[in-house]
Amino acid sequence: MFARIRHIVDRKRSHKGSNKASNRMLVRIRALLRSNEFYLIPLALLIGVATGGVVTLMAEIAQIAHVLIFGIPVDVRLSANAYVSPWAALTAPALGGLALGMMEWSRRRLKISSAVDPIEANALRGGNLSLRDSVVVSSQTLISNGCGASVGLEAGYTQIGSGIASLLGQFFNLRRNDLRLIVGCGAAAAIAAAFGAPITGAFYACELIVGVYAVGSAAPILAASLAGALTAQWLGGAPYSIEIPKVSTVGIEQYLALIGLALVTGGVGIAVMRSSSTFERLFAWLPVWLRPVIGGLIVGCFAITTPQVLAAGHGAMVLDLFHDMTIGLIALIIALKLTACLISLASGFRGGLFFASLFVGSLIGKFFAAVLLLISPSFAIDPLVAMLTGMATLGVAIVGGPLTMSFLVLEMTRNVDVTAVVLAGCIVTSICVRFMFGHSFSTWRLHLRGETIRSANDVGWLRNLTVERMMRSDVGKVPSSTTIAATRREFALGSRPGIVVVNNADEYVGLVMLPDLFSSDLDTIADDIQVIELARYTDIVLIPEMNVKSAMAVFDEAEAEMLAVVESADSRKVIGFLTETFARRRYVEEIDKATRGVLGALS
Repeated sequence: MFARIRHIVDRKRSHKGSNKASNRMLVRIRALLRSNEFYLIPLALLIGVATGGVVTLMAEIAQIAHVLIFGIPVDVRLSANAYVSPWAALTAPALGGLALGMMEWSRRRLKISSAVDPIEANALRGGNLSLRDSVVVSSQTLISNGCGASVGLEAGYTQIGSGIASLLGQFFNLRRNDLRLIVGCGAAAAIAAAFGAPITGAFYACELIVGVYAVGSAAPILAASLAGALTAQWLGGAPYSIEIPKVSTVGIEQYLALIGLALVTGGVGIAVMRSSSTFERLFAWLPVWLRPVIGGLIVGCFAITTPQVLAAGHGAMVLDLFHDMTIGLIALIIALKLTACLISLASGFRGGLFFASLFVGSLIGKFFAAVLLLISPSFAIDPLVAMLTGMATLGVAIVGGPLTMSFLVLEMTRNVDVTAVVLAGCIVTSICVRFMFGHSFSTWRLHLRGETIRSANDVGWLRNLTVERMMRSDVGKVPSSTTIAATRREFALGSRPGIVVVNNADEYVGLVMLPDLFSSDLDTIADDIQVIELARYTDIVLIPEMNVKSAMAVFDEAEAEMLAVVESADSRKVIGFLTETFARRRYVEEIDKATRGVLGALS
């Protein structure tokens, strides 16, 4: 009996010892990851492999769904078919929409907050993403694409890749900048795996997810991107890979025409993003569970006309690149595809416009080349070059990332001459869209929800650095009827920058700076004059919810060195005070931290 008890005790001690050893190992790993970006590379490789596997799995599930639902050959993409059954075209998106509508109805009924995407997570939440929410969003994207809705899987790819990365980053207790970087690694691996383009994936992460080209982040992001692309290639190939044959060189005389094409696609991109809110209003009057059903039926009707509107359009793009098409047919497909995409998203389907914008952009380029040939054969341009330029520039207009799209063309064509003109077009489009609109599609949708971010740059710290966190609560108060002499006796010169004057209800009525209070000009009348006569900023106060940027704007407008903080916009009760010097110092400190995160540890 005693031997058995001793054996149990020894086992518990051994188990506790192993737990302590594993905890020490975990602490050591966390310390290494937090000490230098170099140690993030193995973690980035792990994220890349995991994301590449998930991307391949999602692509295979979507293709199997297309085969089973629409009865297409296994080796043919849905949008590349010349014909699909009208019955399947109508019922599949409608039933898929019903499933999504019921999920959204349940979410609202249970008051579950909507999922956060990687751009919002990195801009406002320091890279914190819920893996559960990411799995839900990716599943909804898979349902949407699988039933034929006019959306791509790339949104699901980046969501699940970023979700996996954020989970690992939180597990290892990474710093804010490192967690944002790791989320970028997940997104980079997802895009690289989807297109078989590791450089494109890396620049996608830098431009759209992390928000900056960071010196310290280059190695981990590129490592994750390469790992994702190689994993997808090993498992069967990138789902969105496109092989481009040899492209003819681009003459200087063609640059002007292609720059004109860039301006056209920029205008189309702005029109698409502006129209998204209009389409959402058209569906707003319907019950939330019914919206995707109606949207699915409309997309199904379009698919009876041409299956090229279904899913992301990868098969259709590959098909159209190398086939002659009439101008009327090209225009019809452009109109139907854009409308189908907007209807799908507005009605409640989940997905992205990344590949759809590439597909439509390539058709706009083909249309542009055909019209130019019709108008003036002497100014004709290579249709394939026009398609590649249109593809990249519309991608820049809607998705963003001029370097991302340019490197995608480079990795497709291996042609530097073509990439050079595409890069020029992408820069023109980017400038045009930023000047006339100011948003990509992702940030525009956040803007419609009330957010003000324009990129994934980290502004979450700015929102967290509020007046409430910076203010001092040991505020000096005096009643408005107190004389200057009495106030001088209560508050010594140099004890504080100023004092708050309050009325009988203890409400703010003004602020008196101590140098003004102890002015020698007042010595002879200090016993006769009330302190309220010296009060400044009677209508200018700060409230606790203000962030540091808003507070500094108030300081600048009032030309004040110190301001009182009141309970709220509706209450005049003073709870503290804040000086301009301290607010600016805290702002500069946070900017310095953010800069070090971008440039690496230079100090």
